[in-house]
Amino acid sequence: MNKYTLKNGLRVMIESIPTYRSVSFGIWVKTGSRYENLETNGTSHFIEHMLFKGTSRHSAKDIADRFDGIGGNVNAFTSKEYTCYYAKVLDQHLPIAVDILSDMFFESQMAEEELAKEKNVILEEISMYEDTPDDTVHDLASRAAYNDHPLAYSILGTADSLEPMGPDHLRKYMRERYRIDNTVISIAGNVGEEVLELLEQHFGRFDIVGQDTELEVPAFHSRALFHRKKTEQNHLCLTFPGFSSKAPNLYAMILLNNTIGGGMSSRLFQEIREKRGLAYSVYSYHTSYADSGLFTVYAGTAPKQTKEVYDITMELLGELAAQGLSEAELHRGKEQLKGNLILSLESTSSRMNRLGKNELMLGRHYTLDEMLARIDQVELSDLHEIMVSMMAQPCAVALVGADNKVLSGIGREFIVSNSVEETSGE
Repeated sequence: MNKYTLKNGLRVMIESIPTYRSVSFGIWVKTGSRYENLETNGTSHFIEHMLFKGTSRHSAKDIADRFDGIGGNVNAFTSKEYTCYYAKVLDQHLPIAVDILSDMFFESQMAEEELAKEKNVILEEISMYEDTPDDTVHDLASRAAYNDHPLAYSILGTADSLEPMGPDHLRKYMRERYRIDNTVISIAGNVGEEVLELLEQHFGRFDIVGQDTELEVPAFHSRALFHRKKTEQNHLCLTFPGFSSKAPNLYAMILLNNTIGGGMSSRLFQEIREKRGLAYSVYSYHTSYADSGLFTVYAGTAPKQTKEVYDITMELLGELAAQGLSEAELHRGKEQLKGNLILSLESTSSRMNRLGKNELMLGRHYTLDEMLARIDQVELSDLHEIMVSMMAQPCAVALVGADNKVLSGIGREFIVSNSVEETSGE
């Protein structure tokens, strides 16, 4: 792994893997729903879509045809804090990928006709998402925990926020967020320093610079939110404060999550699904942001079983806070995490993602040995301290279902407010 800087200051991360025949190439931009407000919500995601809709040199179909014609793939994604445009191709076809992606990045036409069509595509994406309650509840969980902070916003935006957006709005936003200091190029695979000349050729004209304003750290709110929807199941999320991506105890949190609900051997899965048969889907996950994080437990279960699932979950978490994990659980968790980490690096795509995200969001890179050492350094006392801290305040609750009566019966001591807020639904 090597870091380079183009003449204009653009950062480039390269990991050369000569034994591979593929190359993954990514353009990472520090922009997402966190950098939006209620009026601009969804802009980052909209821009991601529009960059695929054609330039003066390549139509949308040309872009698809060129990558299909070389057996490669091209795509993009938007998160709450960053956007990535990427391609994976054979090493010999890297110049084609760099040419097309740079053209999309700098020369997107943002044509009115294409914009109107893509806006409708995103509205359909929003509708599809809202028709999936086990997806909707996770956005609701973010809102319950982060209230009106931008980290609670949907990445897709809303129909109201998207409606007035036009080409000028998207271009203005790109000038504000698509800057050299906010952008990183990452490449992994059979490639060497010679690629720098190619990058100078295609990205040397990049000249937008600026400085970010300081982000507002979100406060954690213990709200209870309900979204009414005709469903056979209740979809429940319980959310607790977590850790930022820079926190020294992040690996301890990941280990704890794996034990609680990170896999089929986890306590939640074994107790709620395997032992009692109360849910088909039950799991936990931890989300890290630049300055905060959330730990969430999800379960989908019948309305008549919701309170029981809630009670079992809170009892399990309470036991962990009081008694801690066993040495055997800690050892198994470490081996599981190390195995997952090593296996995740066995592709150029995952290595490119790690390079780009770490440089963009952390500004530093841990070697594999350093990461494994950090995992091994986690002790039982670290996990116990995290559990006690998490359980020291009420959790946030999100429920999607046909009736909110169950919320009046589940552990009111864990909900600060005596009222349950209902969001718009059916």
